[in-house]
Amino acid sequence: MALTRMTLAEIKAHADRRTPAEQAEFRRRMDATTEADIRRHMIEDGEDPDAEPRFERPVLPREVRRKLGLTQTGFAALLGIPVATLRNWEQNRFAMEPAARTLLKLIDREPEAALRALRGAQAA
Repeated sequence: MALTRMTLAEIKAHADRRTPAEQAEFRRRMDATTEADIRRHMIEDGEDPDAEPRFERPVLPREVRRKLGLTQTGFAALLGIPVATLRNWEQNRFAMEPAARTLLKLIDREPEAALRALRGAQAA
């Protein structure tokens, strides 16, 4: 089954289009879902239901940029993105794509190697 990204507004709009019978069926299925069902689904998805939850602090673009001592313009140029995109990330206007989050994590954890790689790509 494919995962679909939806905003809260889209979810609400989708729910509003349900007929009363569809809404009743949905509610019945939700109410019938047991903890055992949830546990089974987690296992099927490759998760360990008994593991302690792991929360990783997100890497924030502004913090990475400041750590490197770069301006927004310089950091955007290094990443090869428009300055407006970086500003939107820094001001939490738009969620970053997973690849961008991973790149920032790499830059944060291994700045020298990441900068060598990124600046080398720009020089080529």
